[in-house]
Amino acid sequence: MLALAAGVLAAATACTGNAPPTPTKQAAAASATPTPSADAVAVTRAEAAKEFREIMVTDDALRVKSDLEGRLDWAARDLTTGGQALLTVAAYLSTDYAPPRYRWGQPTLFVPRFAAGEKAPWFTALATRDGQPTLLTFAKSDRWRLSSVARLLPGQELPEIEVDADGYATALAPDDKTVTISPQFMQPVHASVAETGTAGVTAGLLAAGPYTTDVAEQIASLREKAKSSGFSYDSIFSADNFPVYALRTADGGALIQYSLSRTTTTTTKTAEDDYIPVPESARWAISTPVLRRTLRLVETHQYATAAPPLSRPSAAAVIAHDGALTKASGQ
Repeated sequence: MLALAAGVLAAATACTGNAPPTPTKQAAAASATPTPSADAVAVTRAEAAKEFREIMVTDDALRVKSDLEGRLDWAARDLTTGGQALLTVAAYLSTDYAPPRYRWGQPTLFVPRFAAGEKAPWFTALATRDGQPTLLTFAKSDRWRLSSVARLLPGQELPEIEVDADGYATALAPDDKTVTISPQFMQPVHASVAETGTAGVTAGLLAAGPYTTDVAEQIASLREKAKSSGFSYDSIFSADNFPVYALRTADGGALIQYSLSRTTTTTTKTAEDDYIPVPESARWAISTPVLRRTLRLVETHQYATAAPPLSRPSAAAVIAHDGALTKASGQ
């Protein structure tokens, strides 16, 4: 990957070489402080900047439509992990191996101070993607990979991330109890609100909006519509062992990044002579326009949510999202 990145760096820089945007106050604060020695932390800010640059340059090079053998394998296996791996595969397959290319701005890095020897370090970057502020999180196992990408929603801003005197952020433990929703419970809480809306036991923990209560209303409406037409319909959210990343914010809360899968199933129940239409968005995976018995659609969604501190409780707000259909099947 490093050789490929080096080989295309000059060309890719020409394609994505917008003048760096004027840094925000938060970016300046994160960039102006000294960096500790490499042996003091698992990953330095300089190393994070290098990994961001190499991964994004390589990703862009692979997205150029070509006959380069194995480029999807490289993109999915060597560059991405978690929900981002599924989204990357779908981006290639749904476009006949011509996934969209992006213009990325200069990143502001939020690197947690992990002790040297940490086996699974990660860091987050805020950068513009085609002019839109977007959060990216990179995680390391045997190598660094892109794990999560979520675009800030209209009207939303990234909360100020707490950094120490050396410019390093703080990662929250999964069971951190200083915020209204512990990181380890963020996925099940969001899944519950998206399925049950204001009627569930988690009502009020997440603010109403297009990716929470509105989804629950949509599911209820489509279920009733399907029932009246002789079909059964259900849509379920699940965590699927996707990782969760949480950063301490300056107000004592947390910025929590995570993924969910959404599985929607439509089944013929009493409409023996009717067929289930396959949506256009799934035609890359299902060649026929209709199915006789069952349609199953799986989407992968990535989010960033701002959770308030427990000392000042209020509803957590989804501030960033990205997602797409990643699998479709039926008969």
